Amino acid sequence: MDSETATACKPSTRSTVRRRLPVGAEVQTDGGVHFRVWAPLRSCVEVLLEDDCARSAIRSSHELPPEGNGYFSGLVTSARAGALYRYRLDEAHAYPDPASRHQPQGPHGASRVIDPGAFCWTDPQWRGITRDGQVIYEMHIGTFTREGTWDAASRQLRELADLGITVVEVMPIAEFCGRFGWGYDGVDLFAPSHLYGTPDDLRAFVDRAHATGLGVILDVVYNHLV
Repeated sequence: MDSETATACKPSTRSTVRRRLPVGAEVQTDGGVHFRVWAPLRSCVEVLLEDDCARSAIRSSHELPPEGNGYFSGLVTSARAGALYRYRLDEAHAYPDPASRHQPQGPHGASRVIDPGAFCWTDPQWRGITRDGQVIYEMHIGTFTREGTWDAASRQLRELADLGITVVEVMPIAEFCGRFGWGYDGVDLFAPSHLYGTPDDLRAFVDRAHATGLGVILDVVYNHLV
């Protein structure tokens, strides 16, 4: 289905929702996904759900009602975790979510709805680390292993622990353009680069590090946004 034959824009269903963060797409326990985006210079915002099998093919569109404070938000009951989506502004161009949690096609592609609560952690006994007395190893996921993925890096964690490392500091992981980057030009601060794997692959890396006795900290470069 292409944009000419997609479902006509219709208001999203209003309902009581529970959010953890002020913006982005959040899966609701009672079903559906709540979308919220800040677009103060726009008069109409729609969320476009895209077909997983045909890139950029619009499956349905849903108008997000304005809140009157620059934000647009609404519950889309037909959306689920894993759905691809973009925001269309004033019935013109469509863009990925600036608060996206995953960009499987890179920063210019559609965003994917992620449910962070679906991951099964196995580290309930982990109690964190103290500031003093740590031996930190700085790691770039893209170059640490030949594969350049979270999964491949996680298989080397035991060796780091055996060397005496106590904390792994991961270089910036936000999404970026191109096939390689050091992370300092990230454009989606909440979306780990798709080149390294999925968000759950990142969670599995942290989970395995804790099982190995290693802490994980993240190098961030918010100053590069200025």
